[in-house]
Amino acid sequence: MNSYLTLEKAAKTEYVVKHSRFITTVAPVTTNEEAVQFVADVRSEYGDATHNVYAYVLREGQMKRYSDDGEPQGTAGMPVLDVLLKEGVTDCALVVTRYFGGILLGGGGLVRAYSHSAKLGVDAAGIVRMSLCAIMELKCDYSFYGRVPALLADFEAQTQDTQFTDEVTVVFRMPVENVAPFEKELTERSFGKFNAKKLSETFAAIKI
Repeated sequence: MNSYLTLEKAAKTEYVVKHSRFITTVAPVTTNEEAVQFVADVRSEYGDATHNVYAYVLREGQMKRYSDDGEPQGTAGMPVLDVLLKEGVTDCALVVTRYFGGILLGGGGLVRAYSHSAKLGVDAAGIVRMSLCAIMELKCDYSFYGRVPALLADFEAQTQDTQFTDEVTVVFRMPVENVAPFEKELTERSFGKFNAKKLSETFAAIKI
């Protein structure tokens, strides 16, 4: 898998319906340990709440977990998880904290409240596409360097470092699927004089 969707940042939102207060806390996570700790931290922060309903989805082991935390079965945890699944995001965790306001919402009302709260949290966090990128290094002379920025832009590359010595060394990141066509174009434009080498691979965020 060369790309996946996840949340851009941690976020917190609040929603009130029939005097019940729903606080959504959401954050990117990458492991089950991080997700469990995130849920524990939120539960500690809102230890006096009526419920702390959670859901998280991980690429690691294709894991999906949720909890109703005392709400009627199927009215809280699953609706929250469904929001994450419908948005197509992974490597993220979400907790909806409820302070009961004294008025029963009913099964349908709970589903709507938890679903809406979860969606508010996801929207506040933002969604990014994580794409597998190659970290590349190009060494060239000063006369060719003037053509490099435009060349990199053509292949969605992001310059990370440039060093000027007796030659120019450019370290940049680009989607892995662009590496082969980039190398072909570089060979043609430099008449085979310069080539780039791959240093490593990493996932990098592209906001959508």
